[in-house]
Amino acid sequence: MAHNIHFNEQTGKHSFFSVNEKPWHGLGQIVNEYPTSKQALEYAGLNFIVEKRPLFTLNKTNDTTDLKVPEYLATVRTDTQAVLGVVGRQYEVVQNKDAFQFFDAIVQGEGILYETAGALGKGERIFITAKLPRYIRIGREDLIEQYLFLTTSHDGSGSITAAFTPVRIVCNNTLNAALKNRSNSIKIRHIANAKERLEQAHQLVGITNTLSTELENIFNSWSKVRITDEAVLKLIQLALVPNREVLRNIKAGKQEELSAQFTSMCNNAFEYALNSPSQQLETTKGTLFGAYNAVTGYLQNVRNYKSEEAKLKSLLFGGMGQQKAQAAFNLCADYAANGDSILYLN
Repeated sequence: MAHNIHFNEQTGKHSFFSVNEKPWHGLGQIVNEYPTSKQALEYAGLNFIVEKRPLFTLNKTNDTTDLKVPEYLATVRTDTQAVLGVVGRQYEVVQNKDAFQFFDAIVQGEGILYETAGALGKGERIFITAKLPRYIRIGREDLIEQYLFLTTSHDGSGSITAAFTPVRIVCNNTLNAALKNRSNSIKIRHIANAKERLEQAHQLVGITNTLSTELENIFNSWSKVRITDEAVLKLIQLALVPNREVLRNIKAGKQEELSAQFTSMCNNAFEYALNSPSQQLETTKGTLFGAYNAVTGYLQNVRNYKSEEAKLKSLLFGGMGQQKAQAAFNLCADYAANGDSILYLN
């Protein structure tokens, strides 16, 4: 799996840091204590400035004069002079330090801890993960940590996005569940007042506190609902289903019509459901919460992605992974309300 972590040739370091734990790609700086935002910027190699500069093209009729490209500008790192992207005139650069100020506004009253941060490509995309102080507690011993994740780009490819994502301590399993009409993320476009809007976005913590309370109640109730292995496999198949034709075959019991690739994917998720250490807890073994955790655990810890960036997009920003995790959440909610009959309806 490609990591796409930026390597700064001037400093000889990869633009990434993590607290205590070494990442899967083995790159970047590992620190022993949670840093301040200023320290995190330095550890992650994000302490650079991005400028908008005029964009020119060759004048083929006059070799001495370049033609200025109207309505467009280049975004450039001032330290490496790397061109990060091409943007419109209305595009507003939000500096990396401004992204950290979003978290600092929360730190004052919430005690956020910077966990990881880094840059991808030439530095055109950055990401920051910070831990909230409160856990979601399932049963007596099963704990889920709560994180805020922020990513922004300097190449015009996407909005500033901040998302709430609870993560299981045991297996670092991303649980990204939307509840009712609530949203677990916010998006801010790179236009006028983007910086000011980001500073006000710390109200997201109010959303996370509400979401975490609801999730704790739901997951605790699911941990008391028993489910058979047969039903777990069926739920996995319905959650991971790629299209309507496969869905019809599953509901009709036509297992022989399922592709080898889809069958292998479901079997891997089922294997995770039965044998992962996180599935041996009282709250997960043979429970509906364990079935939900099997799908999200497979998507986070077993499934292969083209790159780390592709994985983040899939799991956190409306991609296929997030959609399938949400499908699993919805199926479990229906199962809790109506029993296993919902898995066998045509």
